[in-house]
Amino acid sequence: MKIKQTAGRDALGEFAPKFAELNDDVLFGEVWSSEALSLKTRSMLTITTLVAKGLVDSSFEYHLQTAKANGVTKSEMAELLTHVAFYAGWPNAWAAFRMAREIYSDDGTYGGIFGLGEPNTAYAKYFVGNSYLKPLTNPKETVFMANVTFEPKCRNNWHIHKAEQGGGQILLCTDGQGWYQEWKKPAKKLIAGDVVYIPAGIKHWHGAAKNSWFSHIAVECPGVNASTEWLEAVTDEQYNNLV
Repeated sequence: MKIKQTAGRDALGEFAPKFAELNDDVLFGEVWSSEALSLKTRSMLTITTLVAKGLVDSSFEYHLQTAKANGVTKSEMAELLTHVAFYAGWPNAWAAFRMAREIYSDDGTYGGIFGLGEPNTAYAKYFVGNSYLKPLTNPKETVFMANVTFEPKCRNNWHIHKAEQGGGQILLCTDGQGWYQEWKKPAKKLIAGDVVYIPAGIKHWHGAAKNSWFSHIAVECPGVNASTEWLEAVTDEQYNNLV
């Protein structure tokens, strides 16, 4: 996906149009947009370089915010800055930590009001990217409900909830921004407060937006001989073409 950046032209379009062009169209439009490295990796490399040079300014704040949006977690950022401190200098790291603490002050909200939960390892093969699961009810006692959290760009495979009678699933969106799409239909953008009912037999997928974590409560509707059929992954081309 090509990143659209206008900061250069907004700030320096009249004073230094060539610099603005290189910033917006080359640095972000080509270098940052290259798929040779993930956006998360590029963010971590950029943060490391800026700390090493002692450039803890407004541009560093922007890149911290971008790193967070690209999936660099609070614990990963703390570990990165601790590691870099030994090579880039203790004062540089202290300055970086002061700003990072502000940017990540609400990091605990990942997962919404129910919390992040644990890595969703049992179903990892059916997801592109990392997801987290926090069960909210005991399926042996009542309807199963779980808080599912997707890191930016994470999505599950196409799948179908099956049942001889009843079944299906309800998604209660609680935090961030995401997507839901049914087979051969346009994708729908999801935000906190949205509710999606998925009848049994409908091929679909759901997951996070490119630059946002996303959480929803998955409610498994009771059904006779209910099961889930997991299908092919949502390709990068399909995902990157979402509008």
